[in-house]
Amino acid sequence: MNADGRRTEDALELLSAPAEWDLPPERHLHHKDVLMQQIDQDLGHASAPAPRRRLTRPTVLVPLASAALAAALAAVTLTGPGGSHGPAPEDRAATGSARAQNASVTLNRIAVAAMASDVTPVREDQFVYVRSLAVSNKGTFEGPVELGAPHTVESWTSQDPRPLKTTGWMRESGKDAVMPDETIPIESTEAVPAGIDHPTYAWLSSLPTDPDALLTRLRHDVHVFDGESREQAVFSLIGDLLSQTLMPPRNTAALYKAAARIPGVKEIPDAVDVAGRHGIAITRDDPSSATRDEWIFDKHSLAFLGARGFITHDKQKGITSDTLMGSTAVLERAVVDEHGEKAATGAES
Repeated sequence: MNADGRRTEDALELLSAPAEWDLPPERHLHHKDVLMQQIDQDLGHASAPAPRRRLTRPTVLVPLASAALAAALAAVTLTGPGGSHGPAPEDRAATGSARAQNASVTLNRIAVAAMASDVTPVREDQFVYVRSLAVSNKGTFEGPVELGAPHTVESWTSQDPRPLKTTGWMRESGKDAVMPDETIPIESTEAVPAGIDHPTYAWLSSLPTDPDALLTRLRHDVHVFDGESREQAVFSLIGDLLSQTLMPPRNTAALYKAAARIPGVKEIPDAVDVAGRHGIAITRDDPSSATRDEWIFDKHSLAFLGARGFITHDKQKGITSDTLMGSTAVLERAVVDEHGEKAATGAES
């Protein structure tokens, strides 16, 4: 078998690999698109576009169009703390310590606010519907970061606790959407029971509400990507759960309190999601994977708005400071009776 045939066979094998919750629906489909492009290239389809680079977490999930959006997307590269005009080392250390302390206080405030939220329990025969706005990297694996246009991502997560090969569906629409306006199943070759890879309302309800016990559980169960620290994997997993699911307020609060215990978590006083909404951000920089994840919350209600993902350095690509790889904004969350349904019958973000 030649090299092209081998890559095509590898791609087909990856397409049928078990799904993991570490890849939320939009990233799952993105990988599928990349692999299909590779297959087209290997089979000699000259018109196939170049494959996109794998997005860093949380590619990240999702957010809205406004006049501020263009400015937010234009400012892709940010000046890092090590720049020539940055503060003195002792000042940076003091600032970092204060940001870490502020993050813990803010996350506990967010947890208190979450406890006051009103969430309708989700039945096993229903679906959690999430509508988001997303922007992601559409550049090639070898090339620089190239952010695509904001587009809508809708997902329907099955609440059936039985082992399933199809755990949900998703649909993208708008410019730079993958397979626009088609409802695509999120599938696995092996049946996936309710759990970390298929987080139903009932399973989330069963998690420990003690923050320390919850953090221990997540550290044990989380899937860790190559080059990524376990702490960052847990931070990203919590962000994915907060973005893409519904759960009882006590469990949401426990996730925020658990996040406050993760080393390296800091606060940013002002951040903008892809919808142009300003908020307080909680972030964690992971030197192991050269990535930084960011969650954004409304400054007044403390409601979760969205997330951003950055690559902090890449010598091969000449990246020396934070470069946005993707952003998301959660626009609506609801409980529906059928996948593909938009009408809300329960909780909404």
